[in-house]
This record gives sequence, C-alpha cells and structure tokens, in this order.
Amino acid sequence: MGIDRRPPVIALMGPTASGKTAFALDCAQRLGGEIVSVDSALVYRGLDIGAAKPTAQERARVPHHLVDVREPWLPYSAADFAAEARAALDGIVARGRLPILAGGTGLYFRALLQGLSAMPSADEGVRAALVDEARERGWAALHAELARVDPEAAGRIHATDAQRIQRALEVYRLSGRSISEWRAEPQAPRLPYRVFKLVLAPHDRAVLHGRIAARFDAMLAEGFLAEVGALRALPQLRDHPAPLDLPALRAVGYRQAWEHLDGSTDALGFRERAIAATRQLAKRQFTWLRGELDARWFDPATDQRDLERAVADFLG
Repeated sequence: MGIDRRPPVIALMGPTASGKTAFALDCAQRLGGEIVSVDSALVYRGLDIGAAKPTAQERARVPHHLVDVREPWLPYSAADFAAEARAALDGIVARGRLPILAGGTGLYFRALLQGLSAMPSADEGVRAALVDEARERGWAALHAELARVDPEAAGRIHATDAQRIQRALEVYRLSGRSISEWRAEPQAPRLPYRVFKLVLAPHDRAVLHGRIAARFDAMLAEGFLAEVGALRALPQLRDHPAPLDLPALRAVGYRQAWEHLDGSTDALGFRERAIAATRQLAKRQFTWLRGELDARWFDPATDQRDLERAVADFLG
C-alpha cells in the first residue's frame, strides 16, 4: 500500500467543557496550526461568555475560523458550515499550515467530513408555520407527527429537540420524502484530506459534571446575564415574535438565561436549569461520539503524553 500523501487534518472532538479549546490552542501553537471552530454557538456574534468563545487574546495567538460569522437573528445551516469550513481548510493548507478542527457540534462534523445529501434547503415560510403549530399543539405533538411520517428520524430525535423536529418535518413538507430517505442517498465526495479524529473526554463522567458546574459559575461571574441582557436589547431580537425559536438562542444556557430575565426563575433555579441543560447536551454529545468508531479517545487530564504521542505519530 502506498503512502497517503493527502494533507493532514486533526479533528478534535469532545463533549462540552472537556478541554478542547486549551488543547487546540496548545497544539496549534506547537505545530504551526490554525483552528477551525466546529461549534454551532460560536458562529454567532454576541454569544461570547455563555458560549465559552475563545478570547480576543487567544484568537490573537492562533488564527481562528468560523467564529463570529453570523448575526444572532440570522440562520446558519450545516450546509453553510460545510461550505465555509471547506474553504477555510483549503486556505490553511495552501498557507502550509496544519488545520485543526475543534468543537462539539456533531452535525457540523458530519456535514464537513462525510458530506450532506441534496435535501431541500431551509424555507422560512414552512419553518414559521411549524413554530406556530408548536405554540398551539406543543413540540411533543409535532414529534408524534414525525413518528408517523418518519419513524426512523423520530427514534433518533428526542421529543423536546425542537430544532431537529422542525428540520425533519420541514424536509418532509417541502419534498414529500422523509429526511431519513434523503440521508440514505449517496453523499458528496469526502474531503481530500487525511483526517485524524481525537475525542477528549474525562474517563469519569462526574469529573465532567464538576467542570460544567464550575465553568457555568465562572460565566456568571464574568457577566453572562449582562451579555444576554445586551442581546435582548438588540432591535432584531427585541422585536422578533419568537426569539427563543432562533437557532442562536437555542444554544445551551442562553434560553435559560433569557427566560430567567423574563422572571420565570429565581437565581438558584436558573443556575440549576442551565447546568442541567448543559449536562444533557454533554450526554447527547457522548451518544454521537460513540458512533465515531474511527476516533481515538483520551482523557486530557491523565493521557496528555499519550495524546501528544498520537498526534506526533499521525503527523509522521
């Protein structure tokens, strides 16, 4: 078998609060790399503290891509990400540097590394109609509708996952075909790169839960609620008929903060709800990561030497 001469790419995956940002920065500085964010919250301007966005100082140390590329009232799809990330990878390789994909949004990784089928693109009219129906009937009722037209998708999507229920029903209503049928079709050619998938995750789930709580408390101390207050004051969000249905405000923590500022919870209840939502996000991310059968897993706290050796071996 000949040597694989395709340019190398490191794909750094993991659940929220697992230490991906710190390792990506260190790796990029040591190896002459640039970071491509694979995070559905970091694409939005104004989502900084609550999204654990790399600081201005960190971005000055290492070039970052696909951070702050959309206003929070605008949509950003997996197809948008795949196209822009591919362009970023091509540019990084052309400059003779190492691309490092870093984040925890599984759909974005899948869209970039495996390609997307040519299913219908977003339709604002259909989406608005689904949101109106959800207000009247509830997302559980729409999930039941999805189970009738696409049992496979309904089995994958939780009854409270409004964004994915909406997308699956949108595709069905636009095309008359289920999203599962579309995904079963041949996909676009994969990237012309040699990709090394790494998963950073503590061996002990309790350690991750502790990190999630500590990080959220740090976000509160940094002014997370003031950040959400500034978002609420933006005319495009203040005047939006259903701001919490926007993809940006579905980011974990932001919905809970918005509702808290509406007076629905006290400070303790807000903290508990936000931490619980973040733990649920981590659980979903673990489910996705276990499906990445070609990825290698490391605990950044205990496996640092093995992790660095694995990267060095991959790069030759």
